[in-house]
Amino acid sequence: MYVFTLTAIIAVSAFVRRAGKNYKIFTVDFSGTVDDEFLARLGLEKGTRKVVNHEERGRVLQAMDGCSYKAAAGGSLSNTLVALARLGREDHGSAPLNVAMTGSIGSDLLGGFYRSKLRRANVSFLSEAIENGTTGTVIVLTTPDAQRTMLSYQGTSSVVNYNSLLASAVAKSKILIVEGYLFEFHDTIKTIAKACQDARKNGALVAVTASDVSCIKRHYDNFWEIIKSYADIIFGSSSEARAFCDHSSDESPVSAARYLSHYVPLIFITDGPKGSYIGVKGEATHIPPSPCVPIDTCGAGDAYASGILYGILRGLPDLKGMGDLAARVAAVVVGQQGTRLKVPDASDIAQSLAFQMEKSAVGTSLI
Repeated sequence: MYVFTLTAIIAVSAFVRRAGKNYKIFTVDFSGTVDDEFLARLGLEKGTRKVVNHEERGRVLQAMDGCSYKAAAGGSLSNTLVALARLGREDHGSAPLNVAMTGSIGSDLLGGFYRSKLRRANVSFLSEAIENGTTGTVIVLTTPDAQRTMLSYQGTSSVVNYNSLLASAVAKSKILIVEGYLFEFHDTIKTIAKACQDARKNGALVAVTASDVSCIKRHYDNFWEIIKSYADIIFGSSSEARAFCDHSSDESPVSAARYLSHYVPLIFITDGPKGSYIGVKGEATHIPPSPCVPIDTCGAGDAYASGILYGILRGLPDLKGMGDLAARVAAVVVGQQGTRLKVPDASDIAQSLAFQMEKSAVGTSLI
């Protein structure tokens, strides 16, 4: 059975552009250390963010040849899926989890790189590459004074269509995850509804990620149509949860968790260093953060979601324990450089959970 992810890869670009903003979904990320002379040579202003075209991207990448840099398959939801796949590896004593996603990537070398990186992390990418498409890219150039200059290339754009491949994958899934950025594309909303309908018909859970406050506000009615009709799970930050509820910034995430749980069975709201909240049947449970020395908070929410999904799929007996598991996964990622849960850490967490499950010998009725 699959954990199947309906994602908002905007064709091969992995960017949504609205109101002068760029919302990263899936890209190949390049990060490198350069000096001021490097930036000056390329005419780049230090510490700024800039959208570049295909030619500009090529010129920067060519200039980086010989520099120290790393390339990675980026994106918030891919962070979650990689962590989930690593938690669900076969050598943890249970049957392995099959984690898959669909969307659009280019037929260029970077598209192949993205697919291969996910495959190596045991995440299947089921969609065919777009012929003659180019893959979205984020280039982060860090100077010795720790200032970051960010360049983003959008690539080719498209929508996610409900084809036979997607229908087949949904039919085999236990959980369908809908990326919130999909709501930016009017033609894709039909795909969302059809996938959710088929998932529910086949007994799968439907999870919706909030993605971004401004995205929620722009597509409020469409979000709620899917949420009320199909959603079993919502993942979001405190600000995103308030946006779903049309609450002011003064409102507590507790209020949002309680409100949303009248419409959706399971609500998971992260609140930074304050921990998280689980909303069920009009009540909210606070999950304290797992202790750690914070190094990089980027990717904490992605890691938290992977812990919740893993707890559900492995039959963790109670929601409080599920929240504690998610908090632990998040703390591990916060306490390291980089947004991906590492394999040894995932193994330790999964083995600890297996021991806990043996002691309790009780399963959850969620799936």
